Amino acid sequence: MNRVPDVTFKTRVRNDAIEGPNPFEWKDLTTDEIFKNKKVVVFSLPGAFTPTCSTSHLPRYEELYEDFKTEGVDAIVCISVNDAFVMYQWGLSQNAKNVFLLPDGNGEFSRKMGMLVNKDNLGFGMRSWRYSMLVDNGEVKKVFSEEGYSDNCPTDPFEVSDADTMLNYLKS
Repeated sequence: MNRVPDVTFKTRVRNDAIEGPNPFEWKDLTTDEIFKNKKVVVFSLPGAFTPTCSTSHLPRYEELYEDFKTEGVDAIVCISVNDAFVMYQWGLSQNAKNVFLLPDGNGEFSRKMGMLVNKDNLGFGMRSWRYSMLVDNGEVKKVFSEEGYSDNCPTDPFEVSDADTMLNYLKS
């Protein structure tokens, strides 16, 4: 794969013109809008609120955000096969301010990336495999995919998709 797949994500965004307790509206966001003319680090994980994702994966990307910016990265995007409501609540619980949490609710992006796996053994259903990638103007430049990619993998490897591995790659 040389380019990110063409996908439209269903997201929720705040609209201050909407009064009441739920000032959000649906917004379609295309891969072109996310990646065109930008250098983007993407990392994908099995699920919001899961242990490794919440204690290590997302927090470290948040922590190193300024270091990524220094290396010329325009944005850091976290993709998970979760709906927009779950991703929003996870972002609040994680106090995520720098990483853009992108819901891949139907798993379309993950499937087209070849990273959609069955996690029925954990009661998760179809989820994204854990990986990170560097995307420059829509072109995939580097992918760090965890070993053991398979349906119903009994483990959750987390060795190469971490923030430090990606940052070290950018610095080399």
